Amino acid sequence: METKSSNLKKIRKAMEKSLDSKRFEHTLGVEYTAAALAMRYGGDIMKAQTAGLLHDCAKCMSNDKRLSICEKHHISVNKIERKNPFLLHAKVGSYIAMQKFQVHDSDTVNAILNHTTGRPDMSLLEKIVYVADYIEPGRKQAPNLMEIRKLSFLDLDEALFRILEDTLVYLRTVDGDVDPMTQKTYDFYKEYRENRQSEVRNLP
Repeated sequence: METKSSNLKKIRKAMEKSLDSKRFEHTLGVEYTAAALAMRYGGDIMKAQTAGLLHDCAKCMSNDKRLSICEKHHISVNKIERKNPFLLHAKVGSYIAMQKFQVHDSDTVNAILNHTTGRPDMSLLEKIVYVADYIEPGRKQAPNLMEIRKLSFLDLDEALFRILEDTLVYLRTVDGDVDPMTQKTYDFYKEYRENRQSEVRNLP
């Protein structure tokens, strides 16, 4: 019977073969950071590692191949994704995780699926992978990175909100397309944050 740790080793080897060296280093960084965040917040460490390893498994595919997989397997593609097919790597990646790597845990699949845009009311694992993707040790360019790295181990929801906010500011600065789900996720966590702050202010 295959152990979970040997399955992780298999996935690591497969990622090393299918990703370029820079993307593979990033992937190992996300695996490591997701595991650390799972330890901090009481999440499932193995699931965090699995999702971390597979989150970018479709990143080094051609745009044509990503679109082809979506069409062949009836995976929805919105207008922004059709215009920017590299954004499909999360949807295609979640499909590959299920079909090629036999990942059938819905939380792990969702963590891969939602690691670029997020979604309203994410699970702990989804938040962990989303944040780990942003703060992993190899990241250099993201805004407010040092502050958000520290915040991630103090208040995961606040770190998540700050990442969403900085992402939207960056996309608008460079006149980039904003996926509707990113905006919905930001709006959800903005309201959630305001409600939390209101509760704290109203404490006796």
